[in-house]
Amino acid sequence: MIWLIDPSVKIKMKIIIVFLSLILINVSIAKKFKENEKPEWAKKDIRDYTEADMERLLEQWEEDDEPLEEDELPEHLRPMPKLDMTKLDPNDPQSLLEASKKGRTLMTFVSVSGNPTREETEEMTKLWQTSLWNSHIQAERYLVDDDRAIFLFKDGSQAWVAKEYLVKQERCKGVTIEGKEYPGEFSNVKEEL
Repeated sequence: MIWLIDPSVKIKMKIIIVFLSLILINVSIAKKFKENEKPEWAKKDIRDYTEADMERLLEQWEEDDEPLEEDELPEHLRPMPKLDMTKLDPNDPQSLLEASKKGRTLMTFVSVSGNPTREETEEMTKLWQTSLWNSHIQAERYLVDDDRAIFLFKDGSQAWVAKEYLVKQERCKGVTIEGKEYPGEFSNVKEEL
């Protein structure tokens, strides 16, 4: 019966058969490891994988992915911003810190004076956060104690601008940035020289 088929159809069938066989060959060759060439960690049962094994598996999974653009990378993998030292005053360490934190996440601790309840601290810090947002300074706020909160800045250089505002507030006991304490203007704590 095959001899009764039109010759052009025979050619098309041969092309399809050759094409399918090429695909099957490519699929069988494309395997990364042969069973006996797999590393030891890959031969384990998935339930026996350690954290290191899972990390290697993730790296292997992602090795063929296109690299992420710079702004899509997690913060710890982004390159540090370039600092133009000619524009910075070497006698002002605060401006150097501020420039080095540009575009980086920074936590600031803010203490409320007096003996506030958790609700009072919540209301006071919420008011301060709203004032900062109205000044285009984006800060997330998290209470950590009855009289203390963390202000998280996605752009760390804004923390010093926010500090200037916060220390002028009547109920602000102090602001801590990068381990340095800045007392509030109305607090009884004086900065040590």
